Amino acid sequence: MSVQVSKLANGLTVASDAMASVETVSVGVYVDVGTRHERAETNGVAHILEHMAFKGTTTRSARDIAEQIEAVGGQMNAHTGREQTAYYVKVLKEDLELGVELIADILQNSVFDPEELERERGVILQELGQVEDTPDDVIFDRFGEVAYPEQAVGRPVLGKADIIASLPRQSLIDFRGAFYAAPRMVLCAAGRIEHAHLMRLAEARFAALPSVAADGIVPARWEGGEYREDDDLEQVHLTIGFPGVSHTDPDFWAANVLATVLGGGMSSRLFQELRERRGLCYSVSAWSSSLVDGGSFGVYTGTGPDAVAELVPVLAEELRRIATEPPPAAEMARARAQIRAGLLMGLESTSARMDALGSQILTYGRPLPPDEIVARIDAVTAEHVAASGRRLFAGTPALAAIGPLARLEPLSRIRARLAP
Repeated sequence: MSVQVSKLANGLTVASDAMASVETVSVGVYVDVGTRHERAETNGVAHILEHMAFKGTTTRSARDIAEQIEAVGGQMNAHTGREQTAYYVKVLKEDLELGVELIADILQNSVFDPEELERERGVILQELGQVEDTPDDVIFDRFGEVAYPEQAVGRPVLGKADIIASLPRQSLIDFRGAFYAAPRMVLCAAGRIEHAHLMRLAEARFAALPSVAADGIVPARWEGGEYREDDDLEQVHLTIGFPGVSHTDPDFWAANVLATVLGGGMSSRLFQELRERRGLCYSVSAWSSSLVDGGSFGVYTGTGPDAVAELVPVLAEELRRIATEPPPAAEMARARAQIRAGLLMGLESTSARMDALGSQILTYGRPLPPDEIVARIDAVTAEHVAASGRRLFAGTPALAAIGPLARLEPLSRIRARLAP
């Protein structure tokens, strides 16, 4: 793998990952901005801006943008997160210049046409409605709101319906002006590419970006608590989580191994105990999600209204046990292999390598070589996993539950079950 990183005079980072064996290139701009940079009254503006970037510029209509990328067989998309937003294309190597030009155009010259904005409000409200009708999606928004109450980091990425319906066009212009500046952006590409060529395109298309950006974020403050929504559903959808670790925390890799041991696949403890052995649920998973200054660690499952009374004590016992008894060697080996394989398999995809490059530079200030990541995973010991569990589960828990909740015990009782 050949990764090169440079900077333009205005502060834009330009990074490339050359893959000589492919005929395509994935190229994108990753922006150090997301939901947690929003004010309460503009929650959802980062996501609306991402949508509106594709709805016309000073030289292209929304249809022009779609037709030009598809005329060369390319793909163009974007996504918004809590801390980062990305815009990217995948094209044949000979169409790289068009891909860079389109991204540069939508990021710098979008006009946010009022008529297009009104139409797109409806699209986003439909997207929000689809999430609200899907309990195993919306449960994570409710979890964030109870874990980080009255904070941008805990608000939903899609925003709230009343804000989406009335957000002024000027809010999009102001948000772009404040945060879409060169020092907060990475132009990154992976595939059949030469770094010098990418630099020339960057100079031609992004040199006019402003070199001064707004300040960063308000520090995240985990509070925890519980959210319960008694609803006439077939299942109880349940998440329970704890304050997690940042990307740079010494326990970052141990927390990821811990999540994999607990709920990372069909051989994981929770899958085997809750589904295979007891038949208490169909799906169960664990996650470790990091921010620049914190994060969350938790478990999601869906279970029947009666089965929840048995499932929760078993779940709590598995969390307590892994924090007091280091996992055996076979479990550790499987977890390391899962994480390692996911990383290395991703190296075969230009899109995955582009995404890793952009995200890592924004998060760590540099790309992380795969060998370094594998070494960090392999260095995690069973004792470190157990110690990480003790640290995480000692924090104030957050619980979100939707469904028939008559037999779901209170959070205080669940917390007591976690005591060593």
